[in-house]
Amino acid sequence: MLLLKNARIYDVNHENDDALYSILIEGQLIKRISREPIQTGDAETVDVNGRYVMPGMIDCHIHAISSVAGLAKNGQLPDTFAVLNSVPILKGMLMRGFTTARDAGGAPYALSQAIEQRLISGPRLFICGKALSQTGGHGDFRDRYDNREPEVCQCSQHIGAIGRIVDGVDAVRKAVREEMRSGAHQIKIMASGGVGSPTDPIGNLQFSVDEIRAIVEEAESHQTYVMAHAYTAKAIERIVRLGVRTIEHGNLIDDQAAAVMAEHGAYAVPTLVIYDAMSKVGRETGVPEPALVKNEVVRLQGLKALEILKKHGVKMGFGTDLLGEMHPYQSDELRIRAEVLGNAETLRQATVIGAEILNMEGKLGIVAEGAIADLLILEENPLENIGILSGQGEGIIGIIKDGFWEKKELI
Repeated sequence: MLLLKNARIYDVNHENDDALYSILIEGQLIKRISREPIQTGDAETVDVNGRYVMPGMIDCHIHAISSVAGLAKNGQLPDTFAVLNSVPILKGMLMRGFTTARDAGGAPYALSQAIEQRLISGPRLFICGKALSQTGGHGDFRDRYDNREPEVCQCSQHIGAIGRIVDGVDAVRKAVREEMRSGAHQIKIMASGGVGSPTDPIGNLQFSVDEIRAIVEEAESHQTYVMAHAYTAKAIERIVRLGVRTIEHGNLIDDQAAAVMAEHGAYAVPTLVIYDAMSKVGRETGVPEPALVKNEVVRLQGLKALEILKKHGVKMGFGTDLLGEMHPYQSDELRIRAEVLGNAETLRQATVIGAEILNMEGKLGIVAEGAIADLLILEENPLENIGILSGQGEGIIGIIKDGFWEKKELI
């Protein structure tokens, strides 16, 4: 057992609460929270001296195995390198205060289990396995002169590949079943053109109506949902009406598409920091020039998309989508969003709304009895200074995940 005493709590239920609490952790759960002293004889007791305790953050769009900036190059890495390169990436996320993450393509089930079994350090992973892409879609990284079949070029075979290429209703049904059998928590599809893929303009619609319906039906049969890469308003409105639950990126959304999302209760997961980071260091880290051109198209619309989604009451999760050398920019997403949405709403997106997206309400993203003991200890109130969470976690003096200390710099 672990007892934290004299703690100020910050979460969605304690935004204006300056009281001091005791927090008792037993196993991986928060057992009791009280303003009165908690008496326990055998617990490790830590006096946090009025510091702030908040929930561990949730990044709803990462690529744990993307250790190289160019998406195609990740798929060419030997499997051993792809896995080993992911270890420091995951450790860095945890040290920045992200105790949970949803992988958006590539991370295998074994990687999530290695974290759960504490073989390596990292956020708990909710994985989709390989994202599903049509031929010539955002998961197809063959250039126009490469006419090999995907199986021959191994575009989807290596662990470092974020996706797999499937076409036709029967094929997508089988692909969903295979990913679920292999341990996926949710299913990811590529539903519009993308920045990092070579042959699909941003405005492309991807997968047929029948294919998307089949994917959604199969996911629901497995008691889960579909997340979809989509940029344009036309692509977003189309797939939300077909049952897709979360929209990834969404930079080119308009009022009509946002209204449809609100009507259907769909979530948005903007990923603004990737475009910012790519514009800064993409060229020097090997991102191809055509991808940099497409990046500018969506980067300039990202902040406007936040305003449109907010206006229509669409719930937003926190996502980053970083690749290769850009992973250390992860916490900059907090700053970018806070400039438009404010600190409180940004922090809700990185905690309680992320938990909703993962179907983990009451377990993640809050400091409450019965919740998983994922906690950050801070010198300052993040509601007043969100910058305390910036950088590589220097402002975080304590990190607890699943009831275990991951970082402890309390004096």
